[in-house]
Amino acid sequence: MTPPQNNRMLSIICLGLAITTAIACLPILKADFINFDDPQYVTSNPYVMLGLSLDGIRWAFTSIHASNWHPLTWLSLMLDRQLFGLEPAAFHLVNLLLHIANTILLLIVLYRSTNAIWPSAFVAALFALHPLHVESVAWIAERKDVLSTLFWFLTMLAYIRFVEQPTTKRYFTIIAAFALGLMAKPMLVTLPFVLLLFDYWPLERLQLAPVDGGKSVAELVREKIPLFALSAVSCGVTFFAQKTGGAVSPLRVFSFTTRFTNAVVSYTAYIAKMLYPFNLAIYYPHLRNNIPLRQVVLSAVILLAISAIAISLARTRKYLLFGWLWYLGTLIPVIGLVQVGGQAMADRYTYIPLTGLFIMIAWFVRDITVQWQHRRTILVTSSGALLILLILLTYKQTSYWHDSVTIFQHTVNVTTNNDGAFSNLGVALAENNRFDEALANFQQAVKINPKDPEANFNIAETLAKQGKSNEAALWYDKVLKLKPGDAHTYISLAAAKIQQGKFDDAIAICREGLSYNPEKSQLYSNLGLAFLQMGKIDEAITELETAVKLGADAMTYNNFALAVSAKGNYDTALECYRKAIRLDPKNAESYYNLANLYMTMNNPEKAIAEYQQAIQINPRYAKAYGNLAVALARQNRPGEALENFAKVVELEPNSVDAQFNLAAALLGDGQFEKAADHYRKVLSLDPNDIEARKGLETAIAAKNKVK
Repeated sequence: MTPPQNNRMLSIICLGLAITTAIACLPILKADFINFDDPQYVTSNPYVMLGLSLDGIRWAFTSIHASNWHPLTWLSLMLDRQLFGLEPAAFHLVNLLLHIANTILLLIVLYRSTNAIWPSAFVAALFALHPLHVESVAWIAERKDVLSTLFWFLTMLAYIRFVEQPTTKRYFTIIAAFALGLMAKPMLVTLPFVLLLFDYWPLERLQLAPVDGGKSVAELVREKIPLFALSAVSCGVTFFAQKTGGAVSPLRVFSFTTRFTNAVVSYTAYIAKMLYPFNLAIYYPHLRNNIPLRQVVLSAVILLAISAIAISLARTRKYLLFGWLWYLGTLIPVIGLVQVGGQAMADRYTYIPLTGLFIMIAWFVRDITVQWQHRRTILVTSSGALLILLILLTYKQTSYWHDSVTIFQHTVNVTTNNDGAFSNLGVALAENNRFDEALANFQQAVKINPKDPEANFNIAETLAKQGKSNEAALWYDKVLKLKPGDAHTYISLAAAKIQQGKFDDAIAICREGLSYNPEKSQLYSNLGLAFLQMGKIDEAITELETAVKLGADAMTYNNFALAVSAKGNYDTALECYRKAIRLDPKNAESYYNLANLYMTMNNPEKAIAEYQQAIQINPRYAKAYGNLAVALARQNRPGEALENFAKVVELEPNSVDAQFNLAAALLGDGQFEKAADHYRKVLSLDPNDIEARKGLETAIAAKNKVK
């Protein structure tokens, strides 16, 4: 039984860890979603954006979206959306609370298994405060990291309880916790091997010749057969998901030699970053065949040397071999032998593995300082200084996650030839309407890697947003040559053609794209929109219904609502607009279209509220100001209507309609001279406007009559 004084101390340590971790990670509570993975995990994921629903739960368990099968992670994100809306601070807070829970569980696991409170606390503090772990906590899309680790440590705690008192109930608790962890992230497949290591140290169950209650390797392996079976199934499902999703790179892209040398270098690079946690980045570019041979050789020598030391000291200091094998083994799924994505390594991959190295350090320091004079003072002072330094470094690293521009600008600054970082920085700048800066970053990415379809695609997208549709089309064609059949390119190219009014071209592009991607809902959505713009309502509804069945985004629901409202089906249209707004609450067009529908339904009061919401999201939304003014006029609020007509003119001074509407409003308000001025502006823009000429005559006559 744990002494009461130790329980009190354990509680104090847990509280201290929670407070210091919260302080170190405080900047994430002011952070936004970022443009890397967060859209497909949350902001552009229609199932997550609708919150918890039966369809969403079904999708979570049957989907391999994002090239992974992790239903528990999806349900967790859906629950956040259900409870907190789309407030990024809430998503970040949940990640932080999970990280704090993981820290405390790690402390409890180590203390329960070793009865060494201070080394356990030191390991937990390193886990909580090391800057390498910031990525797993600060990145909303990495909910899978912190959530799966919660079940990793719960599984270990359940295993310790089972060892203390082996019962069927306690064994099934292990299986349940492990299964839930695998459903949060498949990286937990190595956990059964770590439990075997736990049998070696600190539980001391593993005996080569069973004595004193010990068990043989064979017995301990048999005991964990259900866990190994779950790992095998998870590996199979994960490989299928990543292969199907196109995330696994073939050997022709990354040869086995390339993968092996990168793995060797990455093992030592993670150790170096643990010891010197500076210049951390969200994305490290893969050097492929350009890794210097001397770096590979040096890394191999370091790994072999540490392995030799751990093995040679295994009899007297088992924790060294335990921690080293923990580190080496838990990194295997993500070390790059099966290359997923284009990165060489990633900070988030160290979230569990570094624990092994932390254990080696904590227990080794405890052992070598046993005979030191003033040991307590030295250890308290040095560890305190180290933890303060880590808090400061983690706080600084966390601040880089404020938004997409900040994190990718930092990554560009601390890495070299990082085309992925330039590309994502460009996307972030484009989202903030900084198109020239965005284009410069995309061009830099293409300069580094001319055959990168994503960077070429981003150039096309930026040119399209700048209204340079002809130039954009050339870049879209280039992307299709680099990546034939790419769905996103067909979607964007079709959208550009629709904006140009080239509806037949858009339809042909969508049809071609669907021949490669028959399940891509956005292609059906654009196809429906093209038909809608052509006035072919029935054809539009048919295509948009297909898009909705395949998993609609906000724009698809918008288009579908426009189509069904054209047929007079207002109730369905209202429902679609509400779904569009829930999927994308920051899309001003959804509120604008909903307001227009309310006007059609002769409900200007509700329309006014939706127009105002659209304007709040986009203060330069001229059409919303104009229609709001009309709605206000219907409600006998002429003064407010006049203000909004004036705002339209301010935004679009050369718009004939805007000038005419303001002139008419001024005329109705008795401001005849100003009305005449704006009628004259209309006639300067369109000398043949008969209504403007009549209005001008009326304004002049009224002004003279007043005089």
